Amino acid sequence: MAKKPDTNESGQTESGKKSGGGIAGLAIVAAASLASSFALFYFLTPPAPPPAAPCPPAAEGATAPAIKPLAQDQVYVEMKEILITIGSAPATRYLKLNVTIVTGKDSAAKVKQAEPMLIDAFNNYLRSIELSDLEDPGFYPHLREQLARRSELVVGSAASSGVLITEFLLR
Repeated sequence: MAKKPDTNESGQTESGKKSGGGIAGLAIVAAASLASSFALFYFLTPPAPPPAAPCPPAAEGATAPAIKPLAQDQVYVEMKEILITIGSAPATRYLKLNVTIVTGKDSAAKVKQAEPMLIDAFNNYLRSIELSDLEDPGFYPHLREQLARRSELVVGSAASSGVLITEFLLR
Protein backbone atom coordinates (compact mmCIF):
# COMPACT_ATOMS: atom_id res chain seq x y z
CA MET A 1 0.00 0.00 0.00
CA ALA A 2 1.27 3.45 -0.86
CA LYS A 3 2.46 5.57 1.95
CA LYS A 4 0.96 9.05 2.30
CA PRO A 5 3.41 11.84 2.60
CA ASP A 6 3.31 13.59 5.95
CA THR A 7 1.99 17.14 5.77
CA ASN A 8 2.19 19.93 8.27
CA GLU A 9 -0.51 22.49 9.15
CA SER A 10 0.12 24.69 6.08
CA GLY A 11 -0.53 21.79 3.67
CA GLN A 12 3.15 21.34 2.69
CA THR A 13 4.94 18.05 2.67
CA GLU A 14 8.24 17.52 4.41
CA SER A 15 10.03 18.08 1.15
CA GLY A 16 8.57 21.61 0.91
CA LYS A 17 6.12 21.17 -1.96
CA LYS A 18 2.38 21.74 -1.53
CA SER A 19 0.10 18.80 -2.05
CA GLY A 20 -2.68 19.14 -4.67
CA GLY A 21 -2.64 20.38 -8.23
CA GLY A 22 -2.50 24.12 -7.74
CA ILE A 23 -3.37 26.41 -10.63
CA ALA A 24 -2.33 23.87 -13.25
CA GLY A 25 -4.76 21.29 -11.83
CA LEU A 26 -7.60 23.81 -11.76
CA ALA A 27 -6.86 24.80 -15.36
CA ILE A 28 -6.99 21.17 -16.46
CA VAL A 29 -10.33 20.60 -14.67
CA ALA A 30 -11.76 23.81 -16.19
CA ALA A 31 -10.62 22.84 -19.70
CA ALA A 32 -12.08 19.34 -19.34
CA SER A 33 -15.40 20.77 -18.10
CA LEU A 34 -15.51 23.25 -20.96
CA ALA A 35 -14.77 20.57 -23.54
CA SER A 36 -17.39 18.16 -22.16
CA SER A 37 -20.03 20.93 -22.00
CA PHE A 38 -19.35 21.89 -25.61
CA ALA A 39 -19.48 18.25 -26.72
CA LEU A 40 -22.79 17.65 -24.93
CA PHE A 41 -24.34 20.77 -26.44
CA TYR A 42 -23.01 20.11 -29.94
CA PHE A 43 -23.83 16.41 -30.19
CA LEU A 44 -27.09 16.24 -28.21
CA THR A 45 -28.90 19.28 -29.62
CA PRO A 46 -31.73 18.16 -31.92
CA PRO A 47 -31.63 19.39 -35.51
CA ALA A 48 -33.77 22.35 -36.54
CA PRO A 49 -37.23 21.40 -37.80
CA PRO A 50 -37.85 21.69 -41.54
CA PRO A 51 -39.64 24.84 -42.65
CA ALA A 52 -43.42 24.58 -42.87
CA ALA A 53 -45.05 24.72 -46.25
CA PRO A 54 -47.21 27.81 -46.81
CA CYS A 55 -50.96 27.46 -47.21
CA PRO A 56 -52.10 27.26 -50.80
CA PRO A 57 -54.06 30.28 -52.03
CA ALA A 58 -57.82 29.92 -51.87
CA ALA A 59 -59.62 29.38 -55.13
CA GLU A 60 -61.97 32.14 -56.18
CA GLY A 61 -65.59 31.58 -55.22
CA ALA A 62 -64.76 28.55 -53.06
CA THR A 63 -65.21 30.14 -49.65
CA ALA A 64 -66.98 28.00 -47.09
CA PRO A 65 -69.34 29.59 -44.59
CA ALA A 66 -67.70 30.34 -41.24
CA ILE A 67 -70.75 29.12 -39.32
CA LYS A 68 -72.76 26.05 -40.20
CA PRO A 69 -76.26 27.22 -41.20
CA LEU A 70 -79.19 26.00 -39.16
CA ALA A 71 -81.21 23.15 -40.53
CA GLN A 72 -84.54 24.23 -41.97
CA ASP A 73 -86.45 21.69 -39.93
CA GLN A 74 -85.07 22.71 -36.51
CA VAL A 75 -87.53 23.85 -33.86
CA TYR A 76 -86.85 25.33 -30.43
CA VAL A 77 -89.08 24.08 -27.62
CA GLU A 78 -88.98 26.27 -24.52
CA MET A 79 -89.24 24.58 -21.15
CA LYS A 80 -90.82 26.04 -18.02
CA GLU A 81 -88.58 28.16 -15.80
CA ILE A 82 -86.55 26.14 -13.30
CA LEU A 83 -85.97 27.70 -9.87
CA ILE A 84 -83.90 25.60 -7.49
CA THR A 85 -81.95 26.09 -4.25
CA ILE A 86 -78.22 25.52 -4.42
CA GLY A 87 -76.16 23.70 -1.81
CA SER A 88 -77.15 21.99 1.42
CA ALA A 89 -77.26 25.14 3.57
CA PRO A 90 -80.59 26.81 4.33
CA ALA A 91 -82.24 28.31 1.25
CA THR A 92 -79.97 31.31 0.79
CA ARG A 93 -78.87 30.88 -2.85
CA TYR A 94 -81.12 30.18 -5.81
CA LEU A 95 -80.52 29.26 -9.43
CA LYS A 96 -83.02 30.46 -12.00
CA LEU A 97 -82.64 28.64 -15.30
CA ASN A 98 -84.56 28.77 -18.59
CA VAL A 99 -83.78 25.98 -21.02
CA THR A 100 -84.73 25.49 -24.67
CA ILE A 101 -84.51 22.09 -26.37
CA VAL A 102 -83.39 22.00 -30.01
CA THR A 103 -85.34 19.39 -31.96
CA GLY A 104 -86.76 18.58 -35.38
CA LYS A 105 -90.24 19.68 -36.50
CA ASP A 106 -91.56 16.14 -36.29
CA SER A 107 -90.29 15.67 -32.69
CA ALA A 108 -91.50 18.98 -31.19
CA ALA A 109 -94.74 17.46 -29.88
CA LYS A 110 -92.83 14.57 -28.30
CA VAL A 111 -90.48 16.99 -26.50
CA LYS A 112 -93.37 19.17 -25.27
CA GLN A 113 -95.20 16.08 -24.02
CA ALA A 114 -92.08 14.91 -22.12
CA GLU A 115 -91.56 18.31 -20.44
CA PRO A 116 -92.37 17.12 -16.87
CA MET A 117 -89.87 14.26 -17.20
CA LEU A 118 -87.25 16.62 -18.67
CA ILE A 119 -87.66 19.11 -15.82
CA ASP A 120 -87.42 16.26 -13.30
CA ALA A 121 -84.18 15.01 -14.91
CA PHE A 122 -82.77 18.55 -14.96
CA ASN A 123 -83.74 19.13 -11.29
CA ASN A 124 -82.07 15.90 -10.18
CA TYR A 125 -78.84 17.01 -11.80
CA LEU A 126 -79.05 20.63 -10.65
CA ARG A 127 -79.58 19.58 -7.01
CA SER A 128 -76.24 17.75 -7.07
CA ILE A 129 -74.27 20.84 -8.15
CA GLU A 130 -72.28 22.73 -5.53
CA LEU A 131 -72.18 26.53 -5.37
CA SER A 132 -68.43 26.53 -6.07
CA ASP A 133 -69.09 24.74 -9.37
CA LEU A 134 -71.53 27.42 -10.52
CA GLU A 135 -69.08 30.20 -9.64
CA ASP A 136 -66.45 28.68 -11.93
CA PRO A 137 -66.72 30.14 -15.48
CA GLY A 138 -65.38 26.91 -16.99
CA PHE A 139 -68.33 24.95 -15.60
CA TYR A 140 -70.91 26.47 -17.98
CA PRO A 141 -70.08 24.24 -21.01
CA HIS A 142 -70.12 21.20 -18.71
CA LEU A 143 -73.58 22.22 -17.48
CA ARG A 144 -74.88 22.45 -21.06
CA GLU A 145 -73.42 19.03 -21.90
CA GLN A 146 -75.03 17.43 -18.86
CA LEU A 147 -78.43 18.96 -19.57
CA ALA A 148 -78.19 17.88 -23.22
CA ARG A 149 -77.29 14.35 -22.15
CA ARG A 150 -80.31 14.19 -19.84
CA SER A 151 -82.63 15.45 -22.58
CA GLU A 152 -81.27 12.75 -24.92
CA LEU A 153 -81.92 10.10 -22.27
CA VAL A 154 -85.52 11.24 -21.76
CA VAL A 155 -86.69 11.91 -25.34
CA GLY A 156 -84.05 10.02 -27.32
CA SER A 157 -81.04 11.20 -29.27
CA ALA A 158 -83.06 11.43 -32.49
CA ALA A 159 -85.52 13.87 -30.92
CA SER A 160 -83.04 16.08 -29.02
CA SER A 161 -80.33 17.90 -30.97
CA GLY A 162 -79.07 19.96 -28.06
CA VAL A 163 -79.92 22.30 -25.22
CA LEU A 164 -79.75 26.08 -25.14
CA ILE A 165 -79.57 27.90 -21.83
CA THR A 166 -81.57 31.06 -22.47
CA GLU A 167 -81.45 32.44 -18.92
CA PHE A 168 -79.00 31.70 -16.13
CA LEU A 169 -79.33 33.67 -12.91
CA LEU A 170 -77.62 32.85 -9.62
CA ARG A 171 -79.02 34.78 -6.65
